[in-house]
Amino acid sequence: MGGLRLRMESYNKDMLIEGVFAAVTTPFYPDERLYLRKLEANIARYSRSLLAGILVLGSTGEAPALEDAETREVLRTAAEAAFPEKVLIAGVGRDSVKATVTLAEAAASYQYDAVLVRTPTYYAGQMTPQAVLNYFRSVADRSPLPVILYNIPRCVPYSIPIEIVAELAQHPNIVGIKDSTGSIERIQALVAATQATPRRTVTVTPVFEAATRRMLRPSASESEPANFVAAGDLAGGVAVASAPPVAPPKTRTKEVGFQVLTGSSSSVLASLQAGAAGAILGFAACAPQACQEIYFAWKDHDLKLAQEKQERIQKANQRIVVELGVSGVKYACDFNGYYGGRARLPLLPISAAEKHEIETLLAEIRN
Repeated sequence: MGGLRLRMESYNKDMLIEGVFAAVTTPFYPDERLYLRKLEANIARYSRSLLAGILVLGSTGEAPALEDAETREVLRTAAEAAFPEKVLIAGVGRDSVKATVTLAEAAASYQYDAVLVRTPTYYAGQMTPQAVLNYFRSVADRSPLPVILYNIPRCVPYSIPIEIVAELAQHPNIVGIKDSTGSIERIQALVAATQATPRRTVTVTPVFEAATRRMLRPSASESEPANFVAAGDLAGGVAVASAPPVAPPKTRTKEVGFQVLTGSSSSVLASLQAGAAGAILGFAACAPQACQEIYFAWKDHDLKLAQEKQERIQKANQRIVVELGVSGVKYACDFNGYYGGRARLPLLPISAAEKHEIETLLAEIRN
């Protein structure tokens, strides 16, 4: 236990999970091999947006369709391509505690900031509230990164009971939940049920944005001792230019509680008004700016504009994300300048008529 405690202390830092995050897709070649060069390009472009961060290998990323070795490759490639100021969340959920923790450890080695953990699904009939509670507690006890719970009942056989979420929110390594039910009543109930959880002190930038693990990592110039050269040794020699040491970023701290995020693009504004800290959205994979504009207008207390921005994406999100699913999102990414490509089988490609429908829906949502 001593080694585990040391590992937790060295890795585990509470994170600010606030704002809008894109739940990004995983690109494949036509023969279904990972297309890592396209993943790099996508992540670099998301990094240039105003998104708070990126979720890699959520539901939109086809996480259940990847082998563990492929999962590590995707996580590593995305982390290397992402800008340091973007919060990185890794989807690592598996049906056993051991497999989930192993992937959480891999994500920590790639400098992710938090992990998203879905409920186990195969033995759904035995996933009693006590079993679910024990699963998430066991993962959080061993995970080197902060854990975000993932509730998506349209993809798994059950929804995590609110009282179980409230109990899990007391765990020092469980920092939030992504709830993809689309229910404002549930978001309100989650916020109310977790309001009394202990506050956490998180490191943030001077403007109260998240200070990520990669931002705070010492650079090579900081970690290696500088070589002193005497003035006499420079006479008649050749001066070698070297980069000046990079100053560590300025930071401050902020107190946060348990962070509730919506996974529904159709209810971003209503969720924020209900107390949510932000949103992790599949629609942001193809239209990050349109999703971000809702959050910015809400932050500026311009509810009229925020409502207009919310209504702007309603129909497109319903058809593309909710009804057409991953294949629809991937084609929408292609249409808006990201690489989408095809989903892995058994997910079927969309038809020519559906492609035309997506193009029509996104005609005014280009970003």
